[in-house]
Amino acid sequence: MQSATENGTIQATGSDKIQALFSEQKKNRFAIAQTTARQRIAKLRALHQAVHAHRDDIHAALYADFKKPAAEVDLSEILVVNLELKHAIRHLKKWMKPKRVRPTLAYLTTRSWIRYEPRGCVLIISPWNFPFNLTLGPLISAIAAGNTVMLKPSEHAPHTARLIESMLQDIFPENEVAVVQGEKEVAEQLIHMPFDHIFFTGSPQVGKIVMKAAAENLTTVTLELGGKSPIIIDAGANIRDAAQKVAWGKYINNGQTCIAPDYALVHESVYTQFISAFKEQVTRFFGHDEQQRKASPDYARIINTGHHKRLQAMLTESVAAGARLEQGGTVDEQERYMAPTLLTEVPAQAPVLQQEIFGPILPVMRFTNLDEAIDIINSKEKPLALYIFSANKKNIRRIIDYTSAGSTAINDLLLQFMHPNLPFGGVNHSGFGNAHGFYGFRAFSHERAILQQSKISPMKLMYPPYSAKVKKLIELATKYL
Repeated sequence: MQSATENGTIQATGSDKIQALFSEQKKNRFAIAQTTARQRIAKLRALHQAVHAHRDDIHAALYADFKKPAAEVDLSEILVVNLELKHAIRHLKKWMKPKRVRPTLAYLTTRSWIRYEPRGCVLIISPWNFPFNLTLGPLISAIAAGNTVMLKPSEHAPHTARLIESMLQDIFPENEVAVVQGEKEVAEQLIHMPFDHIFFTGSPQVGKIVMKAAAENLTTVTLELGGKSPIIIDAGANIRDAAQKVAWGKYINNGQTCIAPDYALVHESVYTQFISAFKEQVTRFFGHDEQQRKASPDYARIINTGHHKRLQAMLTESVAAGARLEQGGTVDEQERYMAPTLLTEVPAQAPVLQQEIFGPILPVMRFTNLDEAIDIINSKEKPLALYIFSANKKNIRRIIDYTSAGSTAINDLLLQFMHPNLPFGGVNHSGFGNAHGFYGFRAFSHERAILQQSKISPMKLMYPPYSAKVKKLIELATKYL
């Protein structure tokens, strides 16, 4: 028998603990749903204070997991979470207000509105690549929407996962927010449980498993997946600017970013110029030679040995298939190090163009006309992000009109993810559903339609029995309303 103590701590272990947590959160979901904007904002403020108080701990945890530089932690983990928190705190009252709906001619005697209700008891499964940002980001939206939440952080970033659990235990009782640690078996148990919503961030392969399991309970899902996000650099682009931004966007987090540029398509007239400028930027960021780059304090590591071996094999096989190693290629398995690597003259069958890379390897291909580049993009699954470097409005419009992607940035990289007023999400293979700001609040809410009739109800004039007069009224309504 399991039960919750007065402070919300569940007295059980293992699989039984998970079931007990779920049961207690289900019991508590309507109490949490009734919380006011002021109460939810107070919880978000407490979380914001905890992030500030634990900044040094967050740095240490992410360094222990994959040597992520402190400045990069601040920029890509803490800043993003703080922006999300502040945005929700500032706008939550407005988000929660019922939305009035204007009546049509047929409904002039009614009042209607949309009420944003919590989905109930929700599950968030977060990845290892941005283990702080991509765990707390969805949590902020779930709390703002008034849900009870079970969190499953990635076991591949254990130091960050344990820190998150400790932080949240100090703020929330487990029957409101609970962190569940464990390996793949724990995730499998969770996804088969009848949650009211599952928010999953990870690979398309695992996303399919989550969606299939959720379908057993008709649980709604938000899937934040990945894919091969391309860059198009046309003839009129600012090449130095493009090279600088692409080098930063590719090698931040050692390339382990779901919206990192996965391959670049560069117009043949600026191809050589881009390669040269890109190599210069890598030197500027991380050092003049391989020894300096390996010793750079500003360059993270691959998350674990398994992923490092996968990347080594991908690189080796791509070079064997004919790709030219233009820069980098140095690896150290013991340190889980792979140098910033640039490949040119890459054949279409090379693994780096067939599989999502998720590491510090950038293949670059040349194109002669824009339609050729568009065809290459459209030959693959729809990406989570697409990047365009161009000063030509006609080219930009054509690329956007004839491709499909979860998001697009023009003359920059990654920043669309951080914008709190933009929805972030994939399309088809790269996921579906949106996150961040109001869109995250809506993902964890049910938009309940409510209609209230006045004392006068014209519809009653068309109730049975269907006399000639009633039929005439129905005919007129069908024709004119």
